Order: sequence, then C-alpha cells, then structure tokens
Amino acid sequence: MNHNEAEEVIKDLRKKLNQYNYEYHTLDNPSVSDYEYDQKMRELLDLEAQFPALVTADSPSQRVGDEPLEAFQKVRHNVPMLSLGNAFNEQELRDFDRRARQGTGEDVTYVCELKIDGLAVSLRYEEGVLVRGATRGDGTVGEDITKNLRTIRSIPLRLQQPETIEIRGEAFMPKKSFLALNEARENNGDEPFANPRNAAAGSLRQLDPKIAAKRNLDIFLYGVGEWQGETKRSHSERLEELKNLGLKTNPEWKKCNDIDEVIDYVHSWVERRPDLDYEIDGIVIKVDRLDQQEALGFTAKSPRWATAYKFPAEEAVTKLTDIELSVGRTGVVTPTAILDPVKVAGTTVQRASLHNEDLIREKDIRIGDTVVIKKAGDIIPEVVRVHIDERSGEEEPFHMPEYCPACDSKLVRLEEEVALRCINPNCDAQLQEALIHFVSRNAMDIEGLGEKVIIQLFNEQLIDNIADLYRLEKEELLKLERMGEKSVENLLNAIEQSKENSLERLLFGLGVRYVGTKAANTLAQEFETMASLVEASEERLVQVPEIGEKMADSIARYFSKPQVIQLLEELEDIEMNMEYKGPKKNDGPEDSPFKGKTVVLTGKMEHYTRSEAKNIVQNLGGKVTGSISKNTDLLIAGEDAGSKYTKAEQLGVNIWDEEEFAKALT
Repeated sequence: MNHNEAEEVIKDLRKKLNQYNYEYHTLDNPSVSDYEYDQKMRELLDLEAQFPALVTADSPSQRVGDEPLEAFQKVRHNVPMLSLGNAFNEQELRDFDRRARQGTGEDVTYVCELKIDGLAVSLRYEEGVLVRGATRGDGTVGEDITKNLRTIRSIPLRLQQPETIEIRGEAFMPKKSFLALNEARENNGDEPFANPRNAAAGSLRQLDPKIAAKRNLDIFLYGVGEWQGETKRSHSERLEELKNLGLKTNPEWKKCNDIDEVIDYVHSWVERRPDLDYEIDGIVIKVDRLDQQEALGFTAKSPRWATAYKFPAEEAVTKLTDIELSVGRTGVVTPTAILDPVKVAGTTVQRASLHNEDLIREKDIRIGDTVVIKKAGDIIPEVVRVHIDERSGEEEPFHMPEYCPACDSKLVRLEEEVALRCINPNCDAQLQEALIHFVSRNAMDIEGLGEKVIIQLFNEQLIDNIADLYRLEKEELLKLERMGEKSVENLLNAIEQSKENSLERLLFGLGVRYVGTKAANTLAQEFETMASLVEASEERLVQVPEIGEKMADSIARYFSKPQVIQLLEELEDIEMNMEYKGPKKNDGPEDSPFKGKTVVLTGKMEHYTRSEAKNIVQNLGGKVTGSISKNTDLLIAGEDAGSKYTKAEQLGVNIWDEEEFAKALT
C-alpha cells in the first residue's frame, strides 16, 4: 500500500471509529460489537505505525496515552471559569428566584442540572477538532491536561460539525470504577482514594497519560465559554446543540417554569441520588434565557444567573468498639473499625474500613473513641474524625501487629507500599479468600457455593486449593451442618457444570494480580487457550491492547510459579475447560431472536441477573444499551421496570417480560 492509498484508508477508519465512539459513549447505542471496534482500531494502529506522517491529533489512536510530561503548562481562560454561589435550603432558592426576577424585570424560567462531583474542565475545539483541555484552576489560569483528557472516550476528538467553541464540563469517575480502583490499590498496598472526586482529580493530574487512560473516567458537558457564530437564545437550546455536536450532556436536566418546579426537582433528587452510577453533591439552577443571563451579569466571583443547591453532608456519631484485622487473597492486612450500629445515608453501618496503620495514626483513632462516620462518596463507610473532647482516658491506641493474624508469619511492607502484607503463600486466610474469589459471580459463578460454605469446607479441611473443589464427595458433604441430600446434589452439579465455563472466567477466578474481568476477557480472546497464555512471554503480553508492563510482569510471574503449574495440571486432570468459548464477533446465529436488534434491559428478573441477560443477548447477536430511544427494538422488563417501561410504551417499542425472554431462548 502506498502513501496515498494509506491516507484514504486511514481517513475512513478514523471516521468510522469516531462515529462508533460517539454511538457508544454519548448515545449509549453502539452499532458494532466490541470485537469489530477493536479490529478496526488495530488496523488503524498498524497503518499509522507504517505511515507515522499521517498521524493527526484527532485520530482515535491518540487516546491510548502519550509519553509522560515533566510538568503541566499553565493555561489562561479567555472567559473566566467562575465558581457558583450556593443555596442550602428552600428559602435560599426562593431568594435567588426573587433576585433573578427583580434583576430582569420579568418572569424567569430555569434549567436544573445534576451537580456532578468531579473536576471542572474546559475543552477547546477549533474547526471541530479538539486542540486543548484544561483544569479550572483558580478560574482565570488552569493547567493544560489535554493528553489526559484525550483518554476519556466520551470526549470526541472531532465534533460532528466544524465549530470553534470552548466548552465547560465535569470529568468524573463512575462509582463502579472508583470501587474497582480502590480495591486494586489496596491489593497493591497503595493508599485508597477517599472519594470518587479525589480519584478523578488525581487521575487527571497524573503526568503519565497512560495512568489516566486506565482509570475509566467519564465526562458531562454543561456550559459554553466561547462559541463563534452562536445563535442560540437559551441555555436549554445550547444543551441540545452540544449533544448534536457529539458532546456528552447529562440526560437528567430539566427545564422548569418557576421556582416551585425547581424545588420539586431538587427534592426528587435528594431521594434518587443513590440510584445513579456516579456521584452528585447538589443541583445547579440556571436562568434559561441567555438575554436574561446577560442582564443579570456577574459578581466578582460568580454569575448572578446561576446557583448551586448543595445537598447536606450526612454524617453520624457512634462509638468505635474494636478494630479487626483481615487478610485478603493478595496478603494485604486491612484494619476494620467495628462500630455501634448507626444509620448513615439510608443504611445501617456497623463496620468501616480504616485502610492502613498510617491513616489510623494520622486521625489518632483509638478503640473506645466516639467517632464521626460518613460514606465516602456515599459508597464506602469511613471514619471522618474523632471527638477527642469526649475521651474518658480509657481509650486504647491501636498498633498493627508484626505477625500475620492468620498464619503468624512475619508481615512485610514492600517497597513503595503503604500496606503491610503477608507473603506466606500457604497462609490459610489467603487460601480461603482465593477460594471465595474463585467461586464468585464474576469468576466461576458456582451457585450454592458462597462465602459461608467455602469457610465451612475450609474449616473442615475438605478443601485447601481450587482443584479440591472438584474432588468433593457426596458422602463427606452430607456430614456437614445444613447439608441435605438435595442441596448436596445441587452443589455438586453446579461445581461440575462450572468446568465448562469459558477461559476468561477461569482466568479471572485464578486471581492473577491486576487481572480484572475486562483484562481476563481480553487475554482469553487473544490467546484462546490456557496453554498459549502460559507460554506467552512478557514481551508478547505487552503487545496485547490494554495489557501494560505492570500487568504483563504480574501474569508472567504468576504462571512461572511451580505451584501454579501444578494447579493447572490438576485442573486438566479433572477435565476443566481451558479454552475460550466466547464469540470472535457478536454476529449470533442466523435464527437468533436478537440478531441485529437493539435491546434495553430494565427491572429485576427472578431467574437472570442483569449481567447474565446482557451476555445472553450479546452472544445471540443483539446490542444491549442503557436507554430507550426510537432506535430501540426491544425492552426486556422485569419487576419494578419504572420510567424505561413508560418511555418504551410511548415510543411503541416491543416489550417482553421475563417469561417471553425465557421462551425465546428455548
């Protein structure tokens, strides 16, 4: 292929990949499978490697992370990114409304938006191409974090139209990504992030863009700094047009005719905010008409035409009665606060993670203290502070032990790690946690083999490693408490069926350090058999998309251990499947009821989890999206279907219940 031919092919690939990104991350309505997207991306990367002069800033290949920076450059905002004034109760919202009506001399309509708890950023596009991304900074001067923002796949590198525009938004970390990141950091001995906002900010201020690329960040765009040739008359029109340009806006915004509607909207989200998969800390209220915004103007610090209603921080006071230690499957020893039960953010809290000894020392937490509890990001219970003035003198300082609480081995603190770790490979606690992980839903998914049963089997010395699960005998299980004939038969059948699982489940279940469900699936697709993966060198592993040097090193080390090789041989002896069974492409069989269909799942099913139903539809050639639109072919609705069911009825979308879904699979 010559230079000119390559240029044409590259242009076509970029156009398609940018469109696929837009469909997936903004519309939530992908038109191609992940496999097809990955194949086209690989084709693009190969061509750009052959013709480096053809690489451009708006190429999807530029998302993967550039070389590390030495420092961030300063950026001056042409239009200052001002902060908002705050309202903390209904009366302050009504005062804001009164001032807005007095300032304009007429009635005012508002737009309400969820206040995302993340990092405020600006994006500048010239002729439709992303040229710069920056932090808010002090509002006048921020930092150039373009390379990090490029790694967020919901940020288009090229707009649908060649606009020159500077847009403001909030980059954030979804709750699921936050929990996964903190779990990985704790397993690695690193300090966990306190909340999703800190995690997002910390990710975007990494000098190495490859780190930001692994953090699964997202963004919502909500405002305009500058827009050449704009003719919009209202903020609501701006939001619609931003979406048309391919930018991701939050779908939960609402236009309100008066302050009473605003207050109703605020109250509704006080109750509904736990249902979101990202954090919000309030509601932003803006005057809708741009001419009224201009009339109201600005104070020195904030616009007069907007305010932020801040949700009250929910905290509770209780007594810390003890500190327990647990040993994870990677050997990290984690202290946990045991509390007198207390209600926080709608749930009863009795335990709170203390992460490590440094945090306990920094907050001067002692057994017997009266402490303030909150949920970090409304997700994880944490001890915020101690009421030192309520101490009686009987409180006991806490010190981490020198030896593992499970096996009595000497604990170590590996280089650059915060956590203490037990490095004894035969530690009972680690072996037990590894077994619990192996049978879990995202791993081998062995029904009836939950944590309590694993602990019971382990304590009775019926199992010591993964292979032992497949050597359990009916007679020995019947001797255990609460193990009847039927339950034992069901358990043994479930264990036997798990031997047929596809390779990615086994790989994730083995608990290789840094290998999550996504990486396990990537590796299984790439190597197809366990034998091929075991033989892969570290150099070969890093060639796999999204498998970095750290993970490759961990995988290579894991499969070089004699005990792992022995385990794999034992699993082969009991006829464990060691091959990838997933489809290379999500084409599905020709007679599939879902082939080529766009499907939405909602509500709670009795016989399928959401993940199971999604996998079934995708493996049968369907596309599963998260929202109802005119492009949706089918809604599969369980109990408590809610607003998606109503919208599907309004749009005339075909609706199935769980019974119809099950019949289609027979």
